[in-house]
Amino acid sequence: MFTLMVVVFIMGYAAIALEHNIKINKTATALFLGVAMWVLLMCDAGVILTRDIGGRFSEFLSTHSNLLSLPKGEQFVKYIVDGQILEFVGEISEILFFLMGAMTIVEIIDQHGGFKIITNRIKTRNRVKLLWIISFVTFFLSAVLDNLTTAIVMVALLRKLIDHKHDRWLYAGMIIIAANAGGAWSPIGDVTTIMLWIKGNLTTAGMVPKLLLASIVSLLVPLIVLSFGLKGDFEASQMSIHEMEQSINPATRRERHLIFIIGIGALLFTPIFKVVTHLPPFLGMLIGLSILWMFTEIMYHRKHDLDEKEKRTVARVLKNVDVPTILFFMGILLAVDALQTSGHLTLLSQWLDKSFSNPFTPNILIGLISAVVDNVPLVAAAMGMHPAVSPEVASVAGQTSAYVVDGHFWNLLAYCAGTGGSILIIGSAAGVAVMGLEKIDFVWYIKHISILALLGYFSGVLTYFVMFG
Repeated sequence: MFTLMVVVFIMGYAAIALEHNIKINKTATALFLGVAMWVLLMCDAGVILTRDIGGRFSEFLSTHSNLLSLPKGEQFVKYIVDGQILEFVGEISEILFFLMGAMTIVEIIDQHGGFKIITNRIKTRNRVKLLWIISFVTFFLSAVLDNLTTAIVMVALLRKLIDHKHDRWLYAGMIIIAANAGGAWSPIGDVTTIMLWIKGNLTTAGMVPKLLLASIVSLLVPLIVLSFGLKGDFEASQMSIHEMEQSINPATRRERHLIFIIGIGALLFTPIFKVVTHLPPFLGMLIGLSILWMFTEIMYHRKHDLDEKEKRTVARVLKNVDVPTILFFMGILLAVDALQTSGHLTLLSQWLDKSFSNPFTPNILIGLISAVVDNVPLVAAAMGMHPAVSPEVASVAGQTSAYVVDGHFWNLLAYCAGTGGSILIIGSAAGVAVMGLEKIDFVWYIKHISILALLGYFSGVLTYFVMFG
């Protein structure tokens, strides 16, 4: 079963990639894959957990001594169900509620024409200029919000500017690259950087100066290459059709601006909420959504002349939230968590560490692997294998210095895990969200975006080595 889990995982990913060929929705495949992986683990728990790869099962028993008197079979069940599935579902739920809250806020702003504040200021119809504007706005915004929220916001903006599907897909691909590159140099820009920051492996002062230039280069290279293939301008009708659709709007200009300010403020408030309260970010997102919800309820309560069907309340907007995308995300994360519980990811991390003499090559490979496997468990495995040491106790000589707090190993890990996910559209939270929102074909992304992302990825790595040797 241990080997079969890997086979099933690969087959599931292949089915997701070939969604349009096999005519099966990727969400259905992801959900089946997520559940099937746990079923296989449970069926052979006696063999897989006895190996105790990574020591997670022993650690669970040591903290739950009351289970030692139970038969082995019951211990395995308790560990998988209570110690792993429920824990992982809690972590996944945090991400899903965060995603749902962000998508709902963006949809509320969109339904009331709030993004016109930005789109009306983007006057250019030149394809190249628009590409650079969209990419750099995404890059810096993702460092403040996070790459997932930023990708959702920017796709909503993109729909106001470009109508043709394949044109929009090209720009959406650059949004993924820019969002992941922007999140890689900020302590709150990506889930993995948040992990490294909270655990004390990296500090803001040590991370930003070392990774900013490499992240910019990882965006600039794809931008420059893609710019050579874009020519001409968008037609006027392509830039104005959405403006015509928004001409009949139940909200006044002032109300649209307030909805935009409250909505964006709720997104920006989320990282602040986490720092101040130390509570999970999804709670900050939900409280922001509740405030925006209350504002719109009060706003529509005063509009007595409006018919109920004309009111774009949050209850109505929720029907437009892309639930299949949320379920797809859940299925993928469940499958990866099963691999983490069984020890596959720990074995992979250990192999990388033992196979290479320097501590940096594994980081580069982790970045490439994160294009297929979620980067969170990969980074978690690396953090577990190499505890960060303080400068006071770190050895000056040898490889140990790379693992010091703010050392090169941790910085390169943050960069590689963050930007490597852009190589495949399913390699990052931002990519999965954009894939769901825009229905981008997996194979199309490989043909048009993956090579660009790969060039940017290695260009950033090279920049880092040039800077620090």
